[in-house]
Amino acid sequence: MLVTTTFAVEGYKVVNYLGIVRGIVVRSPTIGQGCLGGLIGIFGGHNAAYTEMCEQTRQDAYDYMVRHAKEMGANAVIGFHYDATEVVSQSSATEVLAYGTAVVLQEIT
Repeated sequence: MLVTTTFAVEGYKVVNYLGIVRGIVVRSPTIGQGCLGGLIGIFGGHNAAYTEMCEQTRQDAYDYMVRHAKEMGANAVIGFHYDATEVVSQSSATEVLAYGTAVVLQEIT
């Protein structure tokens, strides 16, 4: 599945627009990540545990979006973006949304 942030793919033309696709994940840090994050917040520094959690959350949202596109019959997603929103500030739950437009591309010959 080709996924791009652009709305055109060199050498291909869009032959069918199938609609918006998305993948959404809401995740909170584990107790360990939360404690470590709190300490790093006090003392400063890179929080590898939070970074890993965020990267996995983005990957999961991306995978859900690609699955949604495949279910619609797409062979590509154009205009791809991520968005993130804190949904529960007390528990640090964050929503990550991956979205774009599912299309069918055909190679230009």
